[in-house]
Amino acid sequence: MSTEDVAMRLVELCQGTEWKKAVDELYAKDIVSVEPRTVGNIPAEVTGIDGVRGKNDWWEKNMEVHNSKVSGPFVAGDTFVVRFDVDATDKNSKKRMQMSEVGIYTVKDDKVVRERFLALAE
Repeated sequence: MSTEDVAMRLVELCQGTEWKKAVDELYAKDIVSVEPRTVGNIPAEVTGIDGVRGKNDWWEKNMEVHNSKVSGPFVAGDTFVVRFDVDATDKNSKKRMQMSEVGIYTVKDDKVVRERFLALAE
């Protein structure tokens, strides 16, 4: 698959809220995932597919998603960008939030090998 193919498939799966399927299908086993900051007990940088799955599990356990919009992809060379806009409530604090971020993805050998998220400045 080309970078564009991987990007289109990731957007397709995320638009259908099939986050876990996207990871299982498109991510390399040694993926590096970088968030803007540490959240809960999950460090800002996680290496390995099990670490990314752990982040997804944490999200599902702690957040109730009311609505999400996935835009893109924007593709150049081995890199693509996707925008995520999420309306969610923290299940612990009951605080409802509107979050926007972009994911910057690097593809090698038909798999996502790196993802980095940048949050919208407030």
